[in-house]
Amino acid sequence: MDHGEDALHDFVRDRRLALFRSAYLMCGNRHEAEDLVQTTLVKVVLGWRRLQKLDNVEAYARKTLFNTFIEGRRRFWRREHAYGELPERAAPDTDSETGMVVREALARITPRQRAVLVLRYWEDQSVEATAAVLGMRENTVKSHTARGLAALRAQVGKEFV
Repeated sequence: MDHGEDALHDFVRDRRLALFRSAYLMCGNRHEAEDLVQTTLVKVVLGWRRLQKLDNVEAYARKTLFNTFIEGRRRFWRREHAYGELPERAAPDTDSETGMVVREALARITPRQRAVLVLRYWEDQSVEATAAVLGMRENTVKSHTARGLAALRAQVGKEFV
């Protein structure tokens, strides 16, 4: 392996779990999150030679993750159709009730609001960094944050009342 391949291997090994955690918060589904991370990492691997010239490959990967998530949500209804009987509900993961309620509430808000909230509060990104990752204006990030938090509070409040 040459130096470039070593760096790529190290990057994938070191960032995969962090990307998965963010993807899981956005998707609310382990399998969909794994697919999202895989798609993101394929894009990073395919562009690795070009990306090595960037100052921050991690930022590129995170931006790719969020953009792929939002893009997938736009076309979701065209891509998949439900047929037949739905499977029985899977056993819930071992988690606190609050965590499950928050993840369910996240699943009910718009993909852009979800992406903004995950970046801002899970990834601990600033408004400016979130705007850069999602290609939005800062005021748009602020409005998505406010609306998303209000929607989460309304959903979570219903669960605990």
